[in-house]
Amino acid sequence: MRFVINDILTEDDKNAISLGVGEAEIPYFNMNNIEAIKATLSERDQHFFECLSWLIRNNRLDIKIISPKDGIGISHTKSGVFSDGLNEICFDGSCNFSRSALLDNIESITASCDWDGPVDVAKIESQKEDFEKVFKGDDDSVIYVDAENVKTRLTSNFPEKSITDLLEDEYRLLKNRPKNNLPTTVMVSLSRAKDRLEAIIEKNHMLKEPNPTYGTPIPEFPYATGPREYQKNAFENWKQNKQKGLFAMATGTGKTITSLNCLLEIYKHSNYYKALILVPTITLVEQWEKECRKFKFDNIIKVCSKYSGWKSTVGNLKLLEQNPTSNQSYIIISTYASFIRSNIFDELCSLSKKKLLLIADEAHNMGAGRVSQRLNDIPYVRRIGLSATPERQFDEAGNAKLMDFFGCDGQYTFEYSMQEAIQNGALCKYYYYPHLVELTADEMADYVELSKKIAKIFKNEDPDTQEIVKRLLLKRKRIIHKAANKRTVFEEILRERMNSNGSLKYTLVYAPEGNLPDDQFADVFDTKDIIDDDMDSAHIIDEFTRIVRDIDEHVVVSKFTGDTSDRDLILKDFADGKIDVLTSMKCLDEGVDVPRSELAIFCSSTGNPRQFVQRRGRVLRTHKDKHCAIIHDLVVIPGYVSDEDTYELEKGLVGTEVKRVRDFAVLSENCNDTLAVLDDVLTRYNISLFE
Repeated sequence: MRFVINDILTEDDKNAISLGVGEAEIPYFNMNNIEAIKATLSERDQHFFECLSWLIRNNRLDIKIISPKDGIGISHTKSGVFSDGLNEICFDGSCNFSRSALLDNIESITASCDWDGPVDVAKIESQKEDFEKVFKGDDDSVIYVDAENVKTRLTSNFPEKSITDLLEDEYRLLKNRPKNNLPTTVMVSLSRAKDRLEAIIEKNHMLKEPNPTYGTPIPEFPYATGPREYQKNAFENWKQNKQKGLFAMATGTGKTITSLNCLLEIYKHSNYYKALILVPTITLVEQWEKECRKFKFDNIIKVCSKYSGWKSTVGNLKLLEQNPTSNQSYIIISTYASFIRSNIFDELCSLSKKKLLLIADEAHNMGAGRVSQRLNDIPYVRRIGLSATPERQFDEAGNAKLMDFFGCDGQYTFEYSMQEAIQNGALCKYYYYPHLVELTADEMADYVELSKKIAKIFKNEDPDTQEIVKRLLLKRKRIIHKAANKRTVFEEILRERMNSNGSLKYTLVYAPEGNLPDDQFADVFDTKDIIDDDMDSAHIIDEFTRIVRDIDEHVVVSKFTGDTSDRDLILKDFADGKIDVLTSMKCLDEGVDVPRSELAIFCSSTGNPRQFVQRRGRVLRTHKDKHCAIIHDLVVIPGYVSDEDTYELEKGLVGTEVKRVRDFAVLSENCNDTLAVLDDVLTRYNISLFE
């Protein structure tokens, strides 16, 4: 709340006004003698001043004191504007909230609501303009009186209580209030207020998380050792780059902590923190909140489909930030999907443009789609993009947009590679085992047929067939993706692990992902001869989950998919060893923290290198009980195709797979043995491993 009030603050003021208006008695509080005031206060009045002190101490209330420049009267306007962040109401006049005023007096008040039409909207805007003119000190018709002494005397003379203590005091006062002679409607209102306070108090106790907005803990780095040297370097690079930057950091190296350390440095310098954090999934909203609380950042607002009620909170922040001196601290965490909705986008982008830090997790998501289209509309000056793989595959335009948005002049603001992370102990060492998987005879026949059709269309170079080629390539890719022999190899890996370790604890399985049926395209392209119904993705992961379950009746396996409820509980049970194996498709790709994982099996033949890099980083996170990690990778290599037209196509496909295996192998502890697996394939396709 922001107030403009009159200046009757001392006995001298009262006497001067009394002489001017000829009144014998004018009630007042002598703000120069708070102790005298306290001696006269009832318990409820004492509570009122404690609440007032809390509001001032936490920058939730601001006061301007004025008096007329000409004349001896007082500032006696009674008007104001209220907003819930969506709508506004202004009032003019007064109707005192006392029994005599409400029941006996003749009083009036006029209210204008913005939903009642343009006339009322104009009244509200006019009143706001008048208020802003006075509040900002631009009104030449008044004298401004220093309010700091008043604020200081109030906050120093009334004890600093927490918000929970104040709510409990309010609840007790309501509960013990005399009930005699109160109308039924008032009693009902008091009862509802008491019940609401009871619920709020219970919620505050359940959180057990002190909130710096309520005057408690000071933000600090969560670990006694402080930020690592590379995290300090990231901050310095970002600061020197005008507080913009794209951090290319290997999965598991602490991108979250690195960016929050930048926010902490802002707090140390400015005594406030303001941030908008964008993430791809609701799971990451929860995970980022936990990391923020480790820094003792609080006043956290979550914006996504899972949560409601954030609009009024953001609306209050907007009102506070209309005061240019406001240093209100807060963190908003939103999914990209929610952020880009028009009403939410406009709401969030109206917050402090210069003070707020935008943190974009998995920032490559901003290079395409609706977010990419609105990059130029995002107003925040301070920006950090985070990604293990910022570069978008086959998307130079998207890459250029990202580099420009995050202020990168041809290179990332900070880079920390997986090799550096392993050498420095930020990630654990690992052993890598690729398994070459052959296609069945039927799969190979379908594969060859599709390859010939693709080669034929490529040879004709007809631009009108681009979409048909795309569908054919996807069709062929799914043959690789869902190769039947993967199940056999997968089961062999599990049995070998079970025999050597006696359990499958701390195992992650990335099952092949399903696709939508192709028959939706049959009416668009004349390609019905190559279209059939695709297996539903749920059936694929169910099949791989069943294989795990059949290894041993004591193995506990759980799916982790987009439909999974209680995700946090499942991840905790996995970390505690209550769940042995997690099977997933994409849900463990971006940001989900599973440091206890020791074994990862990649059964999905995705062509996206980003997914493999992120999945590798997921299992390389360090843990006090983990010495190294093991990665098994199912690599499908089609049999040799003698057709000259399709040979180059096959060579390109195999080359992509070989490159991934090479990149994974060179950082592993068993590099030489791993690369030997590729000898026959390299010879067959005349591919140089390090070309």
